[in-house]
Amino acid sequence: MKTAIILIGYQNDYFSQDGVLRSVVEESSKVTDIINNTVNLIKNAGDMPIVSTPIIFSEDYKELSDPVGILNTIKTVEAFKEGTKGAETIQEIKEFGDKITEIPGKLGLNAFVNTTLDAFLAKNKVEHLLLAGTVASICIDSTGRSAYEKGYKVTMLSDCISGRTVFEKDFYCESIFPLYATVQSSLDFY
Repeated sequence: MKTAIILIGYQNDYFSQDGVLRSVVEESSKVTDIINNTVNLIKNAGDMPIVSTPIIFSEDYKELSDPVGILNTIKTVEAFKEGTKGAETIQEIKEFGDKITEIPGKLGLNAFVNTTLDAFLAKNKVEHLLLAGTVASICIDSTGRSAYEKGYKVTMLSDCISGRTVFEKDFYCESIFPLYATVQSSLDFY
């Protein structure tokens, strides 16, 4: 069964020192050290396809006509704006260059919506997805559920996922993700 790694939210607005949403994921990211764990996973991925699905909005956020919740927060604090440092992929992931395929178009919670992710996975005959990134209760869960419903085997990499709090991340890994996915450490894949 061919496996691919899906990276969600590894962007400066979440992870750089001056990221406008850093405080949202900082606590749970430190506890699990998701960046270092993800970098080690990528280094040891061999020829496994790796995909990054950044969320990027236009300068006036015209894509968000009546946002609620996290999308309203993103618009209010002007996060992930096209052409800004905050929207860029973090340096630790950028350094892998062409080893990672970036699939643009994500404008909401689910990495399959408004992107060519599903077509890319089908073209590469991928059947199993390893999900890593942020935020556990939002983009990770939404993308994971969608992947499962599309027929993919889904594994959530517990040491490569952050949440808004440590409690949230642990709750999703222990109680929500197991409803449709396997939850494992990235160490199990190398």
